Amino acid sequence: MNKVAGLFLACCMLPLIAAWVVLWSGWQPDSTTNQGNFLSQEVILDVPDQGHKAWFIALNQPASCAQLCQSQIALMEQLTVALGKHRQQVGLLLLGEGQSEQASVLPEVASLSPGAFYLVDKHGLVVLEYLPQPDQTANRVLLKGLLKDLKKLLSYERSSAGGKQ
Repeated sequence: MNKVAGLFLACCMLPLIAAWVVLWSGWQPDSTTNQGNFLSQEVILDVPDQGHKAWFIALNQPASCAQLCQSQIALMEQLTVALGKHRQQVGLLLLGEGQSEQASVLPEVASLSPGAFYLVDKHGLVVLEYLPQPDQTANRVLLKGLLKDLKKLLSYERSSAGGKQ
């Protein structure tokens, strides 16, 4: 084998070997930039067909959730105002019991935490979870993190679409 072919083969194989070593060693970064928590299991919702919506904010409100969920609905209404110019790209979902003028109501999902907010992509995949906090101030901080994550995702979607919206 000549030098050029050996060098070419080494350039192709070295990244693959390095990736395999990292994957099998179990190395993961110590921190992430997202504010929410990734779900440990895959949950897919049957979201309504709203072609112009890129992401959904879902609130899980089962029948057994009373006071906590009522305060979360009030925060959900504040989220619509906080979305600002992104309001047209984001839909709202209410999972379980309840009524909302702004959100589409879907059946309850037992595997999701009561009173928690979720970021859902346009295909219905639940991506990030934001568990409710006992303190309203902590809840507001949590929802600021949700908005930060959502704006980052919308930015990624816009850049990956090549500027087409």
